[in-house]
Order: sequence, then C-alpha cells, then structure tokens
Amino acid sequence: MEKKIKILTVALLAFLSPSCSDFLQVETTGKVTIPSLFSDMDGMNAAVAGMYSKTYNYYCSEFYEYPEVAGNMVDLKSVTSVPAMIYQYNFTSDPEQETLAVGYIWKKIYIALTNANNIIQYQPYLLSTYPNSAADLKLIKAQALFVRALCHFDLCRTYAQPYGYTADASHLGVPILRQTPGPDDNVSRATVKQVYDFIKEDLLEAETLFGTTAMVDAYHVSKKAVQALLCRVYLYSGDWENAAKYASLVIDNSQLAYGEDYLSMYNGMVAGKEAIFRINGTKKPKTLGQFYAPSNPIAIAADTLISLYDNPNDIRLNLFKPLTENVKKYATLKYYISVPKDDNTERYDPMVLRVSEMYLNRAEAYLKLNQPEKALDDLKAIIARALKKTVGEIEINTSDKTEIASLIDKERARELCFEGHNFFDITRRGKDLVRATGSYSEVKYIGYPSDYFVLPIPQTELDANPNMVGNPTINK
Repeated sequence: MEKKIKILTVALLAFLSPSCSDFLQVETTGKVTIPSLFSDMDGMNAAVAGMYSKTYNYYCSEFYEYPEVAGNMVDLKSVTSVPAMIYQYNFTSDPEQETLAVGYIWKKIYIALTNANNIIQYQPYLLSTYPNSAADLKLIKAQALFVRALCHFDLCRTYAQPYGYTADASHLGVPILRQTPGPDDNVSRATVKQVYDFIKEDLLEAETLFGTTAMVDAYHVSKKAVQALLCRVYLYSGDWENAAKYASLVIDNSQLAYGEDYLSMYNGMVAGKEAIFRINGTKKPKTLGQFYAPSNPIAIAADTLISLYDNPNDIRLNLFKPLTENVKKYATLKYYISVPKDDNTERYDPMVLRVSEMYLNRAEAYLKLNQPEKALDDLKAIIARALKKTVGEIEINTSDKTEIASLIDKERARELCFEGHNFFDITRRGKDLVRATGSYSEVKYIGYPSDYFVLPIPQTELDANPNMVGNPTINK
C-alpha cells in the first residue's frame, strides 16, 4: 500500500504544481488542495493548462518513441551504450523498470488522466457557481473528456493486446477511471471492449458539447479533434463504417498541406495547415528533438523505411538527412528546426492527429467495406501531394484488394513515420513484426500473436494493488 500511495501522491503533486509552464502564470498561491484550486474560474483555467502540459509530458517522451523503436521502420543508431528505449527495441522490457519506459509511460499517462478527471469532477460545481461562464465550462469539459479518452486509448494500446486479439475483445485491457481513485481503491483491469466502449462514450459526449464551436487552433482540442480520434478508435476496433464516416467528417472540413506548408509544419515551429491536434512544447522538455537530433540521433530511419521511397521527387525525402556521405543511414528531420530559434522559443510539438492520417484511415476502411475504388482515391490524394502532382495524374493499375492493402500499408509508413504509429499499426492488423536483416536489434522477427507485443504492467502497481493482473510471460 505504501508504494501505491506514493504513485497517487506523485499524480496529485503534479496536478497541483504551481509552475508557470504548467499553469500559464496563473496565480495558484495558497491553493494547496484540489477543492480550493477549483473554487473559481482562474483555478479551473489553470487546471486546463496543466492538463495540456501533462499530456505533452507523455507525448514528448517514451510513449511517442515506443511504437517507433518497437516497430520495423526505425533503428537505434547504436546498441553498445544502452541508449534510451533499448529494452523496447530488443523486446526485453521488465516490470521492474520503474524509471524507464515501462514505468514512465504508465505513470505519465495516469498523471494526465488525473488532471482530466479532476476537471470533469469539479466542472458541475463551477457551472452552478458561475452560470455566466456556462459556455466556457461546457467547452472545458469537452476538452477534458477528449484527454481522458486519449489517455485510456494510449494506455490500452501500450499495455493491452489489440482489439482483435480475441473475437469479442474480452481480453484484459486497462483500468477504467471515471474518477481519480483514492489510496485505498484497488482498481481492476477492464476488458478491451469495455475500455473502447468507455472511450467512445467520452468522445461522443465531447462531440455533442462542442456543438458548432469553431476550432481555435491545433493546440487546443476541438470538435474536429474529437472526430479524428473517433475515426482512429473505430479503425482500431474494426468498425469500418464509423471509421469512414468520421474520417469524412474531418476531411470535408479540412485541407492537406502542400509544398513548403507541408515541410514547415515540421521545421518551422508552426502548427501546420493540416494539423488537427498537436501539443505545444513551448518552454517544455525537448526530448523528441534530442532523440531524433540529426547531428547525433539516438534513433534513425531503418533500411525498410528508406527503401519505400521509390520516387526521387517525393517531397518527404526532404525530411531525411544522411548521417555521413559514405554510410547510407538517415536521420529524420521531422524534429529539426530550420528557422531562427533560441532557448525560449525552441520547441518540438508532437503531432497527435492530422488530416493525412484521416485519408489513410478512410482508405483502409473503404477497402474493408469492399469499396476499393474509393480507397484508391484517398490513396492517390496522399501520393499526389507527395509528388507535387494532381490526383488525376496518379495511376494505380490494380483492383486487387490484397495489393491495395499493401499499398496503403506502405503509404502509412512513408507518411506517418516517426509520429507514433508504426508498431501499433502492425499489432492492430494482426501482422508479424519483420525487420530488415541490417537492423541493429537482436530481434528480427516476432510472429503474431505474441505476449511480447505489449509492455508489462509495472511491478510497483502489481505490488500495491492486489486486484491488478499482469500480462502473460512479460510480467513473469
């Protein structure tokens, strides 16, 4: 119990932290308890800023890196000095690794979840106390519901097998937290289906709460962000009709980024025209910039990824840099800033949702719905943008669904690399992990299904909570 109290205390202290970076310089002096923090609108607005900050903290680090290094499109540049994420790269994660990815991902996501849950819990009180702020409070709850759904989704993707692992998704997921548990609350893992149903419930309520409110910017949750996440959740759970429906809702009100606009959303410290939701990293840890730094990267593009770019005119090739002239290994420039910057302005904003993914999600859904022509149209839109052509100039001479599925897989890898998708795409599709023979990892192949396709539940959690169950094999 002592260890569990410690975990919850960490989450509580993180929530109440009065740092300017978390609360945008809103005064929190004297607000030493959660009820006092939520006694007025200043406190609520501070909590919302803190929620975004804590969401950034898990997206800028191990969680965002994990699906890349565990996949087959990224390699660690060196494996001789025990670099960050080496255990996930070699599938040797251990439940005792509390201060590495296994423990940090779990803890950081639950800290963000604590923030969201407290906002949701206290919103009705402020609604009754400040009726003139009803419109703002409705949007605040919508944002918190989105973050709570995102946290559950990301926990489930990391610590539970994919939705299709069992026919009815009755296998173990993660705990569902409608409110922050107390020190004596021993929560249990729900099934994956129950977790996904809860996620959809939160997102559908958030969609309703946003109503017709226009999107402020990509750094704040919007109705469009809710619909984009619903699209992804439906895709992961094999609900192809709803995946296509929600992708269309986003695409019909969005635009792709072209040319320099496309490159600047990575290199120019701007949100980007096609960004739906990304998290602002101003005055926050620069972990992603260090992990992928082209001058001395920890992680680089795998040979399997580079081999997919078969057209020299592909604009995405501008987002790679050779490590040396003689060695054909490449660093990504998705986390390289090409505009003037200093310590105060330099930032790396993780992309959570963007329009290109919606096209690729819809293409996959259309193919599953036996509409290959529509799938090809969406695929052509992404390829045309990459090659600076019109959609009409792109020819794909196949109607074979297996071949189209392979083309979609390849385009997802080309387009979404280094953005936290690769390994999750492999597992949700029930695919084997196959790495190039030149990979530096000890593991070149793992067949699906595998107990190693999830992270172990942290041992601290298992020791503190008698109701918590570990994952087979990896929790030993």
